[in-house]
Amino acid sequence: MKSQNPESSKIVGQTAATGFQVGVRRTMPITPEQAWAFLTSSEGAKLWLGDVANLTFSEGETFTSSDGISGQFRVVKPFRQFRLKWSMKDWEKPSTLQIRLISDKPDRTTISFHQENLDHENTREQMKLHWEEVLNEIRQKFSLMERG
Repeated sequence: MKSQNPESSKIVGQTAATGFQVGVRRTMPITPEQAWAFLTSSEGAKLWLGDVANLTFSEGETFTSSDGISGQFRVVKPFRQFRLKWSMKDWEKPSTLQIRLISDKPDRTTISFHQENLDHENTREQMKLHWEEVLNEIRQKFSLMERG
């Protein structure tokens, strides 16, 4: 009798130890400094954190947005990376969100959102759509700046 390969029943995005994960990335025609400046501006932060006043983006800092998103910054490496606990209002436990700025050319930067410790494949799909929308908004913002 053949035993079934456990890998064949694995759901997309499911990990052995950290629930579900999702990653979305886009390359933009901007420098890492421009990407960082936008992500930490009130307009940019609103896209990925919700409406939060007076953020300093420092390690250990906690936040709660008016949209019900809450969390705590764990790693802040200017122009390179954020790692934070990130949770929506109705979630039982927070996820881990990493944002990386990856660049090997001075005028191009890949903005990468990677989220893990998600509780369910539906949550994974919801967050995949959310981060794709965030990246589309950022792309539109910089496309308008290029033309204008």
